[in-house]
Amino acid sequence: MRIVIIGAGVAGLSIGWRLAQAGAEVTVLERAQPGHAATWASAGMISATAEIGDHHTPEARFARHSAALWPHFAREIEEISGIDIGFRVDGTLIVARTPDQAATLRARAKGSAGLEFLATANARALEPLLPAEMVGALFDPNEAQVDNRALGSAVAIAFQRAGGVLHTNEAVVRIETGNGRAVAARTPFSRYDADVFILAAGAWSSRLEGLPPAAVPQVIPVKGEMIALAPSGATLPRHMIWGNEVYLVPRRDRLLVGATVSCEGFDSRTTEAAATWLQEHVVGLMPALHAWPVVEHWAGLRPGSPDDLPLIGETALDGLFVASGQYRNGILLAPAIADAMRDLLLGKEIAAEIRAFDPSRFVADRSPSID
Repeated sequence: MRIVIIGAGVAGLSIGWRLAQAGAEVTVLERAQPGHAATWASAGMISATAEIGDHHTPEARFARHSAALWPHFAREIEEISGIDIGFRVDGTLIVARTPDQAATLRARAKGSAGLEFLATANARALEPLLPAEMVGALFDPNEAQVDNRALGSAVAIAFQRAGGVLHTNEAVVRIETGNGRAVAARTPFSRYDADVFILAAGAWSSRLEGLPPAAVPQVIPVKGEMIALAPSGATLPRHMIWGNEVYLVPRRDRLLVGATVSCEGFDSRTTEAAATWLQEHVVGLMPALHAWPVVEHWAGLRPGSPDDLPLIGETALDGLFVASGQYRNGILLAPAIADAMRDLLLGKEIAAEIRAFDPSRFVADRSPSID
């Protein structure tokens, strides 16, 4: 089976890697450099509790399943690529700043054996920089993180060592069709014929020409800005921390702080307003950080969808699949999406949750006529 994957973020590369391991002939086409869009701009959190919550939805079950895959996924990537991707189980604290927030978090802890509600003194024993004015925190010791910038390079190497072919700086501009199915991906330089095409181009997944309207993935760019702080007069926190509308991720010699959310098309420029907002909110959560200088400020475009759920599966055009719309959870969901797409294309049984991510759920007529 010849497969062309459009996009070399963590999703496209992981899918390609799994398919190449299974014996498929896989080519990945990337508009720029591998892992340098949303993958590069993220915080690398593998944080189902903080991001998804304890709901019993298909998304929550899929996220928890993917989080459980990450330890083996990370080891395999490191062994094959020879790159340390910084996978570590830090644990997460979700801070309550009001009695109502504390009551909500306490109820979550009662409903899960893996979560613990900590009184203020116990939370500050774990993280001394937290303020005495907080009202407690929900603690999940099993949440993890990965160095997302190292991850992109490492998965690219793993994919190529499995036999995959990666072409960088080669943007797909059009999908060519014939006899009612996708037959080729056209770039400014070449035409790539294949049996199957997978759109994993992140925020750019809806930008290809040649697709019938019913097959265009409903993916929209959602801008996010982050800053990084350097320690000053205190050591880094040891855990990921959520609260006051921001999250904090300790990473080697700095603290990542994110993230804003705005829909501004494909404008990925940083703004002073976003940096100010992030600084004000992180200091509001942890006042001791007011003297920590900003050492980096960046922005990225997340692939959103109308219902904030991923799009995973075949489109209305035969032979064209999509793996996009992960929104804030591209890193978290990567191993589960890779396994699901491999199994789907190879005719194996797939998890029931995948049906909730059917790309055709936004199409009014699910049986379009395609010439």
